[in-house]
Amino acid sequence: MQLDLELVHIRDGESFAAWRHGYPFRTVRWHYHPEYEIHLVVATHGKFYIGDHVGEFAPGQLIMTGPNLPQNWISDIGAAETVPQRTEVIQFPQDFVDRLIAAFPEAGAAQALFERSRRGILFDSETGNAVRPLMKRMMGARGVLRLALFFEILDVLLKASKTQTLSSLSFVMDMAKAEDTDMNRVIAHLRENLTEPVSETDLAEMTGQSQSAFSRSFKRHTGTTLVRFRNQLRIDLACQMLVSVPEVRVSDICFDVGFSNLSNFNRHFLRLKGMSPSEFRQTFAQNEAVRMPA
Repeated sequence: MQLDLELVHIRDGESFAAWRHGYPFRTVRWHYHPEYEIHLVVATHGKFYIGDHVGEFAPGQLIMTGPNLPQNWISDIGAAETVPQRTEVIQFPQDFVDRLIAAFPEAGAAQALFERSRRGILFDSETGNAVRPLMKRMMGARGVLRLALFFEILDVLLKASKTQTLSSLSFVMDMAKAEDTDMNRVIAHLRENLTEPVSETDLAEMTGQSQSAFSRSFKRHTGTTLVRFRNQLRIDLACQMLVSVPEVRVSDICFDVGFSNLSNFNRHFLRLKGMSPSEFRQTFAQNEAVRMPA
């Protein structure tokens, strides 16, 4: 089974990513990422895969995974059915953990949790219910409040008495080899330079291929062309910003994610999302308004 690198975007001025997505979604595949992840299911039932563990999930399921642990969640819904919000996640790098423990001695108590998460940790429903309102607040939080909520969530996880370690000790994944593939290095480079005009020639040189050979290899690996793949990443980033930073203008988001003009941005957004950026933001706000009383 193809194991893909997920590109986790942490905005400038923030220590970790906190976002939500629906289903289907681009991250729903057998994938890994170097970041830790706290993963809360808020809708649908289905099957999840963590390392060599397979289980069933339902709304309220809470799992924490460590760096480079292969994972996937597949919802049991109709082929033509979509779900606007299925998952809320917090993702943070090892560097954040290291700085946290170095700066605050109290955070040393979480070291064992971080280490155990490298095999995946499933929390009981009581812990999931306790974390759910905190995660919901986290999705729209700014500044110091984000850190306060992160620490509160971490405290809840540390106090959980009923947990299950998922992947077995014998599970060995040669992640160094997976990370070192030419195409995953290319994708990581795209992620790090998403708003920059990186050329296909530059990327082909990274793999030692001709431009035409690289183009074919890239399409086999990702299922699409470089231009479409990069536009998809930029539109996905724009969606996160439209939802999480409602006060920022659409035109500013357009340039922040790497598009050179607004009309081009709007055209790609409409093709990929079936609506304009403003409609997307409004629709999400309406969904929140409906969900809030519940």
